[in-house]
Amino acid sequence: MNYLYSSLIAALLLLACEPARAQSLTNGFMSGKSHGSVSLSTTQEWYQSVYLVPEKVDVVPIFRRIEVRSVNLYANYGITDRLEAIVSLPYVRSEGHAAAPVVQGLRYTNVREGLQDLTGILKYKPLTTELGSSILSLMGSVGLSTPASKYSSRQGLEYIIAIGNRATKLTASGIAHLQTSSGVFLTGQAGYSLRTGRVPNAFVAETKVGYAGPKIYVDGWAAFQKSASTGTDILQPGFDNFFPATRVDFIRLGVSGFRPLAQGVGLVVGASTYVSGRNVGKSTGVTGGLAYNF
Repeated sequence: MNYLYSSLIAALLLLACEPARAQSLTNGFMSGKSHGSVSLSTTQEWYQSVYLVPEKVDVVPIFRRIEVRSVNLYANYGITDRLEAIVSLPYVRSEGHAAAPVVQGLRYTNVREGLQDLTGILKYKPLTTELGSSILSLMGSVGLSTPASKYSSRQGLEYIIAIGNRATKLTASGIAHLQTSSGVFLTGQAGYSLRTGRVPNAFVAETKVGYAGPKIYVDGWAAFQKSASTGTDILQPGFDNFFPATRVDFIRLGVSGFRPLAQGVGLVVGASTYVSGRNVGKSTGVTGGLAYNF
């Protein structure tokens, strides 16, 4: 059951406007010593309206509508039964739909793409206890993310479609996971992310409920981010056209699933959408991929 779930995580790397991760790469399951997974997933996302301050706007400035496609390589490995390593690397293509006269006259481009940020995480489980017929596990994780290529994210409206904010991020989280004997589980986690440069730090949290069985895995989740007040708001006083410095808040809802296809190989699927936010596109995305467990 744990091995099934570990292969799901590649489907959970969805991209927001900057783009930013909407769901955590960590979860409440451990792969076990010398076990893990490698997975390759692709996500298609799109949005036209944007959550700005004081209200949502119906069309993205300049680029009108934006599509974000990504391919993500994910791997996790159990160093011990209580310590697990996680690595993730996405390739992102962000495409706008600005009119030809705008692109030519302003010398903008409608497409930006490249490797985004390499992320490494260590997750540790110090405590497991029985609660009746259920098992409660408490965990902690520390992750570091840094740009994996020379992609640009500079001052200017043309960087609305930048593939990342070029910040190095250090994130620490606490995780509580309740697993019932029937396979139903509930996971909650919360943490804080420190970012370099002018990118605001942020509080991040997530809750998830689902079922993990021998033949299928399904869950529903809600992800939350609240940026520090040091950030600016797009097109408001103090904004200087540097989008990474904005306060990016959001609530995003999603569903995920995993189905084994053959020995050690399974299909990953997922879908999600933003239901509220600040300085973020109201995007909807779908994900599919393959995972190999060992």
